[in-house]
Amino acid sequence: MRRLALLPLLLLAAGCGPARHAERVPGADAGRGEDRIEYYGCGACHTIPGIRTATAKVGPPLEAFGRRATVAGKLPNTPDALAHWIRDPQRVVPGNDMPDLDVSRRDARDIAAYLLERT
Repeated sequence: MRRLALLPLLLLAAGCGPARHAERVPGADAGRGEDRIEYYGCGACHTIPGIRTATAKVGPPLEAFGRRATVAGKLPNTPDALAHWIRDPQRVVPGNDMPDLDVSRRDARDIAAYLLERT
């Protein structure tokens, strides 16, 4: 019986269970981020779990984003760094294939919340 009581703790430690990073993006709205991902057409280049229209293979797939160590191989994978990348990818890595889509600060934080919490 005692072993069964430990099972939920072991699953959480292994990365299974509830959202891994819900607390990592204070003030952001992952549900709104889902809408913003569709609005900006991120699925034209990326496959994004949970986004029905995001099945493209041009850019890298964005599953398990919260478990990645870096954003674009340059920035630590934090909400602020991810939002910075989403807003200004050419400043982070000049000449990369990600276009500048004129994403607002709020939209970038909400998109970051979606990627960190739901993928």
